[in-house]
Amino acid sequence: MTIRGKATSLDIAHLAGVSQPTVSRALRGHPSVNPETRRRILAIARELNYKVDKNASNLRAQQSGTLALLFFEDPTPDDSLINPFFHSMLGSITRACARCGYDLLVSFQQLSTNWHADFADSHKADGIILLGYGDYLESQSRLQQLVEQGTHFVRWGAALPGEPGVSIGCDNFQGGHDITAHLLERGCRRIAFLGHASEHYPEFRERWRGYQAALREAGIEPEPELQADAITTEQSGYQAARALLDAGQSFDGVFGASDLIALGAMKALREDGLAMPEDVAVVGFDDIAMASFAQPPLSTVQQDTKQAGEVLVDSLIRLIQREPVESLVLRESSRRPG
Repeated sequence: MTIRGKATSLDIAHLAGVSQPTVSRALRGHPSVNPETRRRILAIARELNYKVDKNASNLRAQQSGTLALLFFEDPTPDDSLINPFFHSMLGSITRACARCGYDLLVSFQQLSTNWHADFADSHKADGIILLGYGDYLESQSRLQQLVEQGTHFVRWGAALPGEPGVSIGCDNFQGGHDITAHLLERGCRRIAFLGHASEHYPEFRERWRGYQAALREAGIEPEPELQADAITTEQSGYQAARALLDAGQSFDGVFGASDLIALGAMKALREDGLAMPEDVAVVGFDDIAMASFAQPPLSTVQQDTKQAGEVLVDSLIRLIQREPVESLVLRESSRRPG
């Protein structure tokens, strides 16, 4: 095939027998394009040595061609202040953006700032991915303001009815159920739950509900005194377990609502001379890297961070393109044995 001058997307459309918008979507890796059509378009583009003029494309669309990823501060023992669970998701989000032709702006935010107004007004990015937001009830008004401003955003979190915007999350209920069932299969009967079980932390609440359901299926009524509040830090998990031990509560299993909580609880159990898993079996949720290096290795619920990153990016791009998008629960979580 011979093209005089610099090849354009219209040339590719003509040779591929499709419309120019279809060529644009295919070159961005948009999932709405049939895989066979995308391969044909990409092959023609390579043969023509076609390069996307990002500046011209963005100008036509009045878009920046950039997505913003906002991390929110989490109390951590190091200086990162980023929940380690999100580290693995960062890689998949970055790769998904590159595959779809978007740049990624990574920004660290304090929960106390007006981050929601800043990104909506400055047009730094075409849309926002939110990872971590602290107390949900405190963040809810800001999420609602983003909706009212018409800001395109998606967030990783519990995908429950009535929540502002689009949420992508794992099946926290099923994960909580399955990891509790694992403890029951090991013979545990008095299982403590460490983590907030209120509307302030809806992901933890769903894991707690799954925990309760598994106990009741086994004929065991959940005991309120075996639940202790904790946020996602090792220190909080340690304090929660310490509170139960100091109160004289006996238990043979611990479900930490996150791996960090579970790791902190293990320290408290060691202080009291309890062997794991012989005296107390401990499980977590998230499958962060350090869980496999714990002694003993931590059984945990493994979330598919690769799929999560891809779905977050795909959902946000569809919002930017004004396509209908709904919140989604990913059901590919699995238990990783310790």
